[in-house]
Amino acid sequence: MLELFPEGFEEVASDGSIELVAYTDSGGEERLWHAFGGARGEDVAADWRDRWKAFHRPVRIGPLWIGPPWEQAPPDAAAVVIEPGRAFGTGAHPTTQLCVELLLDAGRGSLVDLGCGSGVLSVAARKLGFDPVFARDLDEHAVEATRANARANGVAVDVAVADVLIAELPRTELAVANITRPTLEALAPRLRSRTVVASGYLPSDGPELPGRRHVRRLERDGWAADLYEAAE
Repeated sequence: MLELFPEGFEEVASDGSIELVAYTDSGGEERLWHAFGGARGEDVAADWRDRWKAFHRPVRIGPLWIGPPWEQAPPDAAAVVIEPGRAFGTGAHPTTQLCVELLLDAGRGSLVDLGCGSGVLSVAARKLGFDPVFARDLDEHAVEATRANARANGVAVDVAVADVLIAELPRTELAVANITRPTLEALAPRLRSRTVVASGYLPSDGPELPGRRHVRRLERDGWAADLYEAAE
């Protein structure tokens, strides 16, 4: 299948088996027959190119509405419009939602988003009144996505490519890090922020973090997020 359809195909579970599905034309169907000795063809719905949009649904978190550009935000919400792309973060994942919930009650001030992905947390922070907001990520695609989403939402975010485990980090009131637990633990001694909001790991991961006082934990759908303050 990879040789026939290098652009991608779909695996669909069906009655204890796996069905391999490729969106193609009659020529592609003929190649399937030659390769596998059989194939089943079906006409797809006329709107098949847009059906992926059904997987990206908006969420409401306090005063914020986070959703894709083809959805309409309610008039009583501050909209965070995120274009789904190659960078992680649309607002739908529990770790993103948990981070935003912890930001709602945090004191406002400067903020750095470490491992910013699509920039959803950076944009949400600006909408909540954090200023200035810095965003750092090692992936150039993530930095491009964050810049684009910040522009689309009309907010200013200082975005840069950086390895947060090596580069000098901005000194801010708060740091948010939606990353793996081992990366968070390696990052902790380098943080220059009094308050830390962290997620990206499981409830089975203990809340202890070197040099930090644990304040609060939230859990949802098998994921955890924590609020930390600098140890006195």
